[in-house]
Amino acid sequence: MQIKYGIIGGSGRMGQEIELLLEESGHKCVFKYDILGEWKSGEPEVLIDFSLPKAFASTISYVKKYKIPLVIGTTGLSAEQIETLKSLSKDFPVVQSYNFSIGIQMLLKCTEMLKENLPDWDIEISETHHRFKKDKPSGTALMIKNLIGKDVNISSLRLGNVPGDHTVSFGGLGEVISLTHSATSRRTFTEGVLNSILFVMGKKNGFYSFNEVLFQK
Repeated sequence: MQIKYGIIGGSGRMGQEIELLLEESGHKCVFKYDILGEWKSGEPEVLIDFSLPKAFASTISYVKKYKIPLVIGTTGLSAEQIETLKSLSKDFPVVQSYNFSIGIQMLLKCTEMLKENLPDWDIEISETHHRFKKDKPSGTALMIKNLIGKDVNISSLRLGNVPGDHTVSFGGLGEVISLTHSATSRRTFTEGVLNSILFVMGKKNGFYSFNEVLFQK
């Protein structure tokens, strides 16, 4: 089944990777909106947003205009913008995540297990991304921090062309456990986006995480 999709931020690094994979998979881009303006050749059936928070209002308006599902991976969204997404999801299905990697979901599950079993250990988070990434710390690092549920330090580096490295370390008096996820290619994120599109196309409405895309039965 060919899916006709629209993309916000298509000229960005992730946007280009997403379009490449979706075209390889037989799907067709019929709508784009980014710093170059608006382009349209048909009616989109789903909207993908990997842009910047300043484009958020446009994303919401396009979802309502075309009455279609949304898959959004934009980082740096405010609490108010997240609430807007949840309100939107009452009428349209929305998948929102700061990371569409299967490996990160496994890291989150392992982090939750360690948090529950090592309540008195020290915890630190570190992350490294490419020099062009706007938000700091990353949305994924904040996901890990929110899962831990307390104020922990996040160390952030912006270096070269690193797609994304995240480490969460638990330290006791005599030993340290570190969980690390390294993305070696943006392909892993785009495959997660494709899985999310296929998931959300079958939903009527609701606010979904990437964890639910992977594990909801």
